[in-house]
Amino acid sequence: MTDGFSVPGPTTTGPLAATVARVADLAGRLGLSHGDVFHVDELSEASGVPADVVAALLDGQPAGEPDLQTRFLQRFDLLRRTRLKPNGRRYTQQEIADGAGMSRQQAGALINGDRRPTMEHCDAIQRFFKVHAGFLTADDADALNGALQRTEQRLLQDYAGDGDPLERLLQDHGVRGIAWRAAQLPTDKHRDKVTEWLDMLLESVKPTSPDDSR
Repeated sequence: MTDGFSVPGPTTTGPLAATVARVADLAGRLGLSHGDVFHVDELSEASGVPADVVAALLDGQPAGEPDLQTRFLQRFDLLRRTRLKPNGRRYTQQEIADGAGMSRQQAGALINGDRRPTMEHCDAIQRFFKVHAGFLTADDADALNGALQRTEQRLLQDYAGDGDPLERLLQDHGVRGIAWRAAQLPTDKHRDKVTEWLDMLLESVKPTSPDDSR
């Protein structure tokens, strides 16, 4: 690991490995360095996963998996440190409580680890801090994978430029090339990730209806 980012290791496995490979490929096509897209601190903030765990996962190393309570406390603390008010200050317990629809005592007990969160608590806190569903509860590898998939979507938009990203992809690889590559994948789970990637592409080029422009 150097300069705040880790070059993805060859032993990274599962869905995370597939996403890492796609992001690395897109970064290369855009002339970006690995540091631009695999910056540990930025991925930690986006996913909620501690920076050292992000680095380990990208290197393909086992990082352990905290229990739900520990994970919640880690990510709630990260939200309070990184999602600040417009004036740069942290939200107070009372402000979090009011925004999440709970008492100040409930918010304090959750922050201090004196009370286990319910899914309703998690949903309310995630809405208050304007982060995606599952931010406080997803497994570390899944949370990092989600953050990298959002990076992938941004890169796809950059790669497309003013053109059609699906057309650009087909020009580069061709329909047969995509099908041939998918056929080489070892399991249906891997092929499902290809389908998921293409679905993201199709969603990004979906025509805007006349009603949407009003």
